[in-house]
Amino acid sequence: MADLRSFIFIDQLQPQTLCYMASGMRGRLPRTQMAAQIIEVAPGLDIEALTDIALKHAEVSGGMLVVERQFGYLEFHSRSTAAVKSAADAVLDELDARREQAMKPQILASKIVTRIDNGHAFLINRNKSGSMILPGESLFVLEMQPASYAILATNEAEKTADIKVIDYRMFGATGRVYLSGEESNVRMGAEAALAALEG
Repeated sequence: MADLRSFIFIDQLQPQTLCYMASGMRGRLPRTQMAAQIIEVAPGLDIEALTDIALKHAEVSGGMLVVERQFGYLEFHSRSTAAVKSAADAVLDELDARREQAMKPQILASKIVTRIDNGHAFLINRNKSGSMILPGESLFVLEMQPASYAILATNEAEKTADIKVIDYRMFGATGRVYLSGEESNVRMGAEAALAALEG
């Protein structure tokens, strides 16, 4: 039986969070404000059968299916929140599980770095996949496990504050988030991201 590592419902995908995720998608692309469900399980291959159930159960589109070392990840979405929830419930039924049984996110690191130096900005931008951080902006970094919670933290920060999504990684042993902007906005986004994980 698969271990339910995360079970994340997103009511409205935010533009930067969506665009970053879509840049690596090989499935159907979602649109801004769509509802989405992200599921992470172990062992990884169990996500294949769960994908079959979700996509056959309701009018949802599969955006991402990843089997990575130990874990499997599925993202599906729809303009209909009810369809996303129905497909998600079908997955839970198959697992004989409740959403509350998913692992709670554990915050491993959380830090705000103010007024980024030119050289530091250069180093970050060489490894980023989203927007570019500019010298003088503030940076919020966050690391958590399970990894898939990175999308929830990023989406909630973007929903709350005027920040830039520099990078987020939602696969692997740990998830990571990089957000930047004016210090006050970064602090507001950080609070929203942490609240989403702690709530």
